Amino acid sequence: MQEKEMVSDVLSSLKSSLSNYGRVIGECEDQELRQTIQQIRNQCEHYHYQLFKIAEQKNYYRPAQKASDHQVQQLKSEVTQGNTGNTGNVGGIFRNM
Repeated sequence: MQEKEMVSDVLSSLKSSLSNYGRVIGECEDQELRQTIQQIRNQCEHYHYQLFKIAEQKNYYRPAQKASDHQVQQLKSEVTQGNTGNTGNVGGIFRNM
């Protein structure tokens, strides 16, 4: 297996783990356990970002084009106001509950 494939596999696994940590944290009633899982998730995010930067430096990964300031502000506004409609973003999820 080539280094590029290994890095891609690890990044994919970390992304999956981060999603799972988020679900567990959201459903965890025990505060001490919740905080422990949050710390693990934070470490995982840090490791994921470090590996992502290495992959980017080695040209294993090319990120999408950066969003314009207008696009960022529009998304922030939509998320904070819950006006994301049916685009699959956070506001749309909670509006239908």
